[in-house]
Amino acid sequence: MNTIDFTPLYRSSIGFDRLAALLDSSLRADQTASGYPPYNIEVIDDDRYAISLAVAGFSKKELELKVENSVLSVSGKRADTDTDSRYLYQGIATRSFERRFNLADHVEVTGAELNNGLLTIGLQRQLPEAMKPRVISINTSAPVLEHDSSKGNAA
Repeated sequence: MNTIDFTPLYRSSIGFDRLAALLDSSLRADQTASGYPPYNIEVIDDDRYAISLAVAGFSKKELELKVENSVLSVSGKRADTDTDSRYLYQGIATRSFERRFNLADHVEVTGAELNNGLLTIGLQRQLPEAMKPRVISINTSAPVLEHDSSKGNAA
């Protein structure tokens, strides 16, 4: 397996270590990982997203959502049901699962809903006020910087 050396990125940039670690972990991820349960990621608008997972057969009690270190984990564990059912064909998977989604900075989970076998998780980017763009007005009547004539031109 090929790996990418992120050393040049670390020595020439500050604060991007999470991005490099994310890329590295994505490249190291098991390529044979299960595609269960299938999911969609939808862009609702510039700052809102939704993840929908097909979790047919799971109840609300059997599902768990957790956010830790900007990673959303969705797991499902079926309660043991000792039934005497005999299937000719069983195409609905009911095995336990765990899905992880890396969240960007300032993306928060706003809620979750289970409806008709779909678990929909709402996400929203919530930038702090200090990071939002702001308009600076340009004044023409008063000088912004005062020059002190008593300093500077001494011989």
